[in-house]
Amino acid sequence: MTTQLHRPTGRRAGYVIAAAVNGLLLFLINQWPGWDAVPFLSAETTQVLLAVNTSLIVGIVVNVVWIAYDPGWLTALGELATTGVGLVAMIRMWQVFPFTFTGGFDWEVVTRILLAVGIGGSVIGLIAGLSHLVTAFRVRG
Repeated sequence: MTTQLHRPTGRRAGYVIAAAVNGLLLFLINQWPGWDAVPFLSAETTQVLLAVNTSLIVGIVVNVVWIAYDPGWLTALGELATTGVGLVAMIRMWQVFPFTFTGGFDWEVVTRILLAVGIGGSVIGLIAGLSHLVTAFRVRG
């Protein structure tokens, strides 16, 4: 008796959850309570909203597509799309740095480190995603 690690139903449930979380974040950021309710976000946040919203929307679209159809090549392509748009959003946040921290601890350094790790991880993810896409086409072809 063998057990599949990645059952299609489980994957699809994950896609539904991911799309719902991205949709909820989109609502919370843009409608209620809104990004301006977060005390450490500055007015410059408006300069990164397009990139952040685009990242969330691409995540929703990709996951909705995967709910209906998720062959390896399309999964790899979607991963590249979401990682690439997320990378753009993080680079934009690095450039604008729409954060204002108060208090004794230097949260700016921590935030910059986390952004750098995210940017580096996304670059590695893009390379891995390209490899995954090539592999998926080789297996398919």
